[in-house]
Amino acid sequence: MKKRVWFGFAVGMLSAALMAGCGKKYEEVAVTNLETESQKESSTEEIRINSSAEESTGEDQESGEYYTSEERIEKDGKIRSYLTGEMVEASIGNRRPAAVMMSNDKEAQPQYGINRAGVVYEAPVEGGMNRYMAIIEDYDDLSRIGSVRSCRTYYTYFAREFNAVYAHFGQSTFAKPYLSNLDHINGLEGIGTVAYYRSSDRKSPHNAYTSGERLNKSIEKLGFKKEYNPDYKGHYLFARTGHEVTLKDADSAKDAYKVYPGYVYNKPWFEYHEDDGLYYRFQYGKAHKGDEGQIRVKNIILQYCPSAHYATTDYLNINVHDDSYGMYVTEGRAIPVKWSKEGEFGPTHYYDMENNEIVLNQGKTWVCIISAQDSPKVEIYGKQ
Repeated sequence: MKKRVWFGFAVGMLSAALMAGCGKKYEEVAVTNLETESQKESSTEEIRINSSAEESTGEDQESGEYYTSEERIEKDGKIRSYLTGEMVEASIGNRRPAAVMMSNDKEAQPQYGINRAGVVYEAPVEGGMNRYMAIIEDYDDLSRIGSVRSCRTYYTYFAREFNAVYAHFGQSTFAKPYLSNLDHINGLEGIGTVAYYRSSDRKSPHNAYTSGERLNKSIEKLGFKKEYNPDYKGHYLFARTGHEVTLKDADSAKDAYKVYPGYVYNKPWFEYHEDDGLYYRFQYGKAHKGDEGQIRVKNIILQYCPSAHYATTDYLNINVHDDSYGMYVTEGRAIPVKWSKEGEFGPTHYYDMENNEIVLNQGKTWVCIISAQDSPKVEIYGKQ
């Protein structure tokens, strides 16, 4: 018998904010924060101060249960990855990753290179479809990555949060102005023939691919900086080896052996395997496989975002700036979280209900961006 878990607190807290827009199909949601920048920074700083104050006298801080950015030092030719928290070759870990837009149409499967991604963002686009942004640091030996599809506004912010080079093949009209905010490789510009190629085993528009060699050539030709910005401090906190996060002591935690994000078209879900501690991904009624096998991740983040449509169009305008709620899932357990973005271009931080920034387990992370009004469709089940 499956145990169904509902997290009604998030639905309740979101419902008031959504009531005004639920009856309007074409309502534009501001992409930038409605608060002033100073108010936003003050709010984010307050959360961090509260968290630090609690941690300064707590066991977590004294025992050092997560790695700090100051500890990111090369040792024996390796360094800790900003994407997974794992030790990787320094030449890979010090290099800015590529954030590649990927199709999820049935005609485009499997996605090539997605198994290498340290972080994947999944978000809805028009027509009920989803697309992925696969953030990959270890791509040099990949001869085929994609298929590569076009940009949407919110993905530019996700890529910027990781100081990544964004790879896409075109963009929506609404996204075009935002591409100036980050280094990007566009298949519809002059660099396109260098960065991308068309395969003969797929039909357009599902046959545009890039490769590790082509990405490196394009980055070189465009003059993009190859290493992380000096002021970049990473996106997540990662648990120390030997201090893995179990969520067993969290009062709000519930068992999470099956996770359904509630996307209506591909109907994906994740299944937890106790033997390796990973979540296996499924969609379209079967295992979701990239070119290197079924997709498996260590952490899942469900991020609820207010959204609507750009007026008179089917293009979604997803607000990734204003604070909201979500879920953090790992090791067969889930807790409610709230999230806050650090300024317009800084990373998004996730906090538990006591304002402590969450710590991820080392490994791959899958982020599901879910329209807040669709949060009631999320289903999480305990162990059968």
